[in-house]
Amino acid sequence: MENGRSQFPFPYQPYTIQEEFMRSLYSALDQGKVGIFESPTGTGKSLSLICGALSWLTDLETKRKQEVAAQLQEGEMSLSSSDPEAGGCSLSAEPDWITSFMQKKAERDLVAKLKEDEMKRKKRDERLERMRSNVQLKYAMKRKSCEEDEAFKLLQLSKEDQTDTAANQDDEDLIIAEYESDDESKTKSRFRGGEEEDDELVEEHVTKIYYCSRTHSQLAQFVHEVLKSHFSKDISLVTMGSRQNLCINEEVRRLGSVQRINDRCLEMQKNQHEKPHHDEGAKKKRGPAKSICPYSKILALQQMRDELLGKVHDIEQLLELGRKSHSCPYYATRLAVPQAQLVVLPYQMVLHEATRRAAGIQLKDQVVIIDEAHNLSETLSCIHSVELSGAQLCRAHSQLSQYAERFRSRLKAKNVMYIKQVLFVIEGLVRVLGGKVGQNPQNQTTQAATEMFTINNFLFKTQIDNINFYKLHGYFEKSMISRKLGGFVDKYVGSGVSPHTHVCSKKENRRTEGLNRYLQSLHGKQSTTPALPNDQQASLEAENMLAASPMMQVEGFFMALTNSNTDGRVVIHRQGNLSESSVKFLLLNPAVHFAQVLKECRAVIVAGGTMQPVSDFKQELLFSAGVQEERIAEFSCGHVIPPENILPIALCSGPSGQELDFTYQNRDSPCMMDETGRILLNICNVVPGGVVCFFPSYEYSRRIVAHWGSGGILTRLANKKKIFQEPKKANQVEQVLGEFSRCIQRCAQQGGGGLTGALLFPVVGGKMSEGINFSDNLCRCVVMVGMPYPNIKSPELQEKMSYLDKHLTHSGEKSPGQALIENLCMKAVNQSIGRAIRHRGDYSSIVLCDRRYSRTATLAKLPAWIRSRTSTHPSFGPAFAALRKFFVEKKQKLD
Repeated sequence: MENGRSQFPFPYQPYTIQEEFMRSLYSALDQGKVGIFESPTGTGKSLSLICGALSWLTDLETKRKQEVAAQLQEGEMSLSSSDPEAGGCSLSAEPDWITSFMQKKAERDLVAKLKEDEMKRKKRDERLERMRSNVQLKYAMKRKSCEEDEAFKLLQLSKEDQTDTAANQDDEDLIIAEYESDDESKTKSRFRGGEEEDDELVEEHVTKIYYCSRTHSQLAQFVHEVLKSHFSKDISLVTMGSRQNLCINEEVRRLGSVQRINDRCLEMQKNQHEKPHHDEGAKKKRGPAKSICPYSKILALQQMRDELLGKVHDIEQLLELGRKSHSCPYYATRLAVPQAQLVVLPYQMVLHEATRRAAGIQLKDQVVIIDEAHNLSETLSCIHSVELSGAQLCRAHSQLSQYAERFRSRLKAKNVMYIKQVLFVIEGLVRVLGGKVGQNPQNQTTQAATEMFTINNFLFKTQIDNINFYKLHGYFEKSMISRKLGGFVDKYVGSGVSPHTHVCSKKENRRTEGLNRYLQSLHGKQSTTPALPNDQQASLEAENMLAASPMMQVEGFFMALTNSNTDGRVVIHRQGNLSESSVKFLLLNPAVHFAQVLKECRAVIVAGGTMQPVSDFKQELLFSAGVQEERIAEFSCGHVIPPENILPIALCSGPSGQELDFTYQNRDSPCMMDETGRILLNICNVVPGGVVCFFPSYEYSRRIVAHWGSGGILTRLANKKKIFQEPKKANQVEQVLGEFSRCIQRCAQQGGGGLTGALLFPVVGGKMSEGINFSDNLCRCVVMVGMPYPNIKSPELQEKMSYLDKHLTHSGEKSPGQALIENLCMKAVNQSIGRAIRHRGDYSSIVLCDRRYSRTATLAKLPAWIRSRTSTHPSFGPAFAALRKFFVEKKQKLD
């Protein structure tokens, strides 16, 4: 391994840049480096990551086996050799026979340990091999699961009978247990994310690779790439996800919101692990058994775990397997993690410590690969920032007050003390927003303003500086008050009307009627006005949010206040109405949370299609986290497409000679909008297939399209290509893309009745600017209108710039804060224009519409493979001529 590898198993003949990528990756992993790998979209980055990383992992396991075998042989030979002759002089104070005895004992202990570890490894390998090859065992498992089907169905049907009597169930499960802090007691049982961990299920973690990306679709694509590789038959791969994505219990899935699904699942797990307490002389309480999940039987989970380790499954196959085997995919994947060699999971499960701990992920001496890492700094900041609205705070205060009142005679003194502290802090947060608890937040007006505080100044401002938030966070974790309160709200509140009113006593009704009345008032018109068909989903989401307890978010905000005073800020937004006002914790130093990942892992690889500027990335996330320059390895490569297959143009003016200046002051002028329309008309005249035109924001897209509509330009565009716009709702993206693709295919195959293709208007940073491939005829030209700079007037952005100017070293002409603005803009541009070229035979043009793209500093931030081929055109004529020539030549080659 010291000499690296020269050959890698690849499903086809790799490109030279792919071979270089794999060699550099192998070396970085072997030397325990922090690697920054840049490989343009369409160059087979995922497959290179898979083949390079898994080659290293298999070599590491082979090397370890050889080392263990050599150590065993050496140890056994040493033990079998005769003792040296006694009577010699010893340098130590002990007699020679004692020294010899101690040496032999240490050798025997080492050999025994090596044998034990080797036996465990062999058993693990044998079990996996049986799962991969022993078909009879699989059929036996299927027969066993079929035998349980009838009992399973009976259990499902029996729930109808339980529903009628569930209202009489005792409130014992809602009461917080007596709380003892770390200073007062030691933990008596292990919990992982609030769930009891059975000793028989605890396994030692093998060396593994954690691969994480931003979206579930990107993870699914990665798993499909693994299936293409030579490692698909031998690798143990596990795909992890949230309960919302992996739950197969329809009763739980119907709850809708992530928090309610989590709370219900954890409650069922707790009920399953609880042991009955039989106190002498105590009267047995009557009532139905507490609800448990039928998919969480230990034997079924273990069988599904073995099935997952024996064969690669994508998330759809995972869900299908869970339904067939009546086993929970969420918990089966967690059981499989210790023995898995490759774990595929979303960003947050690795980058957020609490989520990492809850999922049972151990990073010590493991490898983490973070793909699509161009926005890693922003992702870390977003994950660790928390915002609470005035409505959420008032709802949390009301619910917790009602909870404390209902169970006041059954709560221990410590619990009452901490609940009062939580209520006190929430009151302070509402007060700083300009409101009062106990009143409808929608009816409370506040003076519109935005204020920024350091953490310490915010604590003084809200008069909660005497609260120990570390202890309060410990109380939240151990008492599980957020989940208890969620159960209380589900049971007695629902969407504002208690489902148990008909069985509760008048006294109980009085205790909850205030909470019910308050929640009903929050519905406002929504509860009395029937929702329109196209608004039903939004109404359902609002109802779920209203019915769920916001205490989890409150807990997250309290935890955020334990950050270092210099690492974050608290922003108070008063919007004129308490309900819409908010208090937000803004993380300014993402390196503080990334540092733990870098410290624990054997090696960390961050990869992306565009990682530039690398110098800023290293300074903000690596050097600030304590990583030394010598531990960092960098790799960057060009594209696999020939130079003649791409035509990037920086356009400074339009057909009428109007200078293209899309600054905030000029972009709304009618002449600028008209000139943009004329540019698009000319492009659509010569470009076949699909044209994708990116706008800097949804609002500007709406304004310019409306202007074209009133001036006739939109009609002229529609005569050339069918027009599609990016939808604002994520669930409509697939539908729009499907129609866009089908339209282009029809025009190419049958002719479009005068249409030459389709024109799509997406938004930079929107749902279509990342993770979507506009390959081949779907995008023969991508147009970028203006430069998508972030809102410089945003208080959060100004504070971030100020923080960087103060804490990072200045390099070059611009300060770190100014460089941040440029980088955010150009990262967004690079992600958008990179959608067009997806493989070696693909070709496309790129038109950057703004004179500012001609600046040397701006061109320098484009990917090298695009920058080297970009031509700047001060006037439209030569640019249009080059564009026409490009597509004429491509058509001639195809003909």
